[in-house]
Amino acid sequence: MRPLQAELLQGRALYREVVLGKLAQARESVWIATANVKAMFVEQGEKFVPVLEVFDRLAARGVALRLLHAELPSRPFREAFDARSRLVRGGLELKVCPRVHFKAVVVDGAWAYLGSANLTGAGLGAKGEDTRNFELGFVTEDFDVIDRVTALYEAVWGGAECRGCRLRSVCPDPILPPGAGTAKKRASDGIRLGHARRLRR
Repeated sequence: MRPLQAELLQGRALYREVVLGKLAQARESVWIATANVKAMFVEQGEKFVPVLEVFDRLAARGVALRLLHAELPSRPFREAFDARSRLVRGGLELKVCPRVHFKAVVVDGAWAYLGSANLTGAGLGAKGEDTRNFELGFVTEDFDVIDRVTALYEAVWGGAECRGCRLRSVCPDPILPPGAGTAKKRASDGIRLGHARRLRR
């Protein structure tokens, strides 16, 4: 056990801090992990726009975007994504893993959200207080927390956890093809620390 500096947020405060305060202002990278992905709207100036419009603007600035998800995104999200050529060409990278259930947003490798909210309108979106889900999560710049979240994310994203997974037969799109090597130890056994860094003010 060690002290951890973090801020606990709930409800609309998660939307304001995670989406508006950090995600939309990213300078280098945004990595998102979520079980569910649905079309959601966020405030931009005087109007509400699809979150994919925010992603498109970030991609145009050269921000590296990753979305790791467990289920097929909703049809409205897929249709909106297909209409944005920059995102389709790789501006927003997507990978599916049915075992992903952790919810995280890591911005610029230096700030992280961990909590219950998915990338949906009722989770991290701009829905009203009387219709959004009851969600809790914390945000932090703690180096060790960010390193561990990043290590798990990279292990799943890169396919290290795919080799020995017993759900491959039901996986809609295995990251590694069958027989692409066997892992004698899990990637999480070799967590590489020391990559987190402070946000540049």
